[in-house]
Amino acid sequence: MPILAVISLLGVNPAAADDGTVIGGGKTCQGKASLITVCATAPGHQRTARNGGKGNKPSASPSVPSPCTVTRMSPQPPVGSSLWEGHKPGDGAIYQRMCVYDVAPEIVAVGGLPARTFWSKAAPPARAVDPAVLAQQAVDRMKLSGPDIGIVPKAGGHGLVGLPVWMWTAQTAETYGPNTATASAGAVTVTATAKVSQIVWDMGDGHSVTCTSAGTPYKASYGKESSPDCGYRYRHSSKDEPGEQYPVTATSTWSIDWRGAGQTGQLTQTRQSQTQVSIGQLKVLN
Repeated sequence: MPILAVISLLGVNPAAADDGTVIGGGKTCQGKASLITVCATAPGHQRTARNGGKGNKPSASPSVPSPCTVTRMSPQPPVGSSLWEGHKPGDGAIYQRMCVYDVAPEIVAVGGLPARTFWSKAAPPARAVDPAVLAQQAVDRMKLSGPDIGIVPKAGGHGLVGLPVWMWTAQTAETYGPNTATASAGAVTVTATAKVSQIVWDMGDGHSVTCTSAGTPYKASYGKESSPDCGYRYRHSSKDEPGEQYPVTATSTWSIDWRGAGQTGQLTQTRQSQTQVSIGQLKVLN
């Protein structure tokens, strides 16, 4: 839902056009010299894409506008202030970068606004480049997907109640990571690195298994051994399930670290893939 925040800041003059327009948040809003008006859509950094199987692409994320404004501090800090970062007054100026997603509801209620203070020789643009938005753009370029599922018994094959099921994913940049991409706007470049932190396997019978590794691919030489890191044993046959198969859904959680413009952050996204397994009941013949 769009967020509209109007915050009165005494003693702070916003960066504005000649007609008094204050720019920020990906929109242009009308304001006065004593106001900072921020029009923005709250950025969403978590996305879930469901894949119907291998080869399906995750859904595209919505575009996220930059919800930041840059203002020149007024009055400027006194001589000797640490905010000058060793520079002298008159050699550039001190500015504040303010982002709407940094504003907590209780802070807005009392008219305050968190700000990141920095020195700049030349006046920055009124609408600042938001590193968090660039981080999301970098993630979109990675084409992250759900697990490239490996499972025994294989789809089309048959397993038995009580015998081990092995689950794993192929470890590629798109299916497990690490995956690194960059995005730039002007002089600002953000680098993001993504890696799967866990895979939750919904086994289709009301139980799930959480694996913190990619799993171990099965080999015939393993026989009836259990997987050392990602396995399961069904307690009931799948004969009463649709198609007499259990639907298996693997959901990867991607943990993403990003860095740029002197800032760092983290994002989390999920991706899914699906398959089916057929489980029979072992019968003893007399």
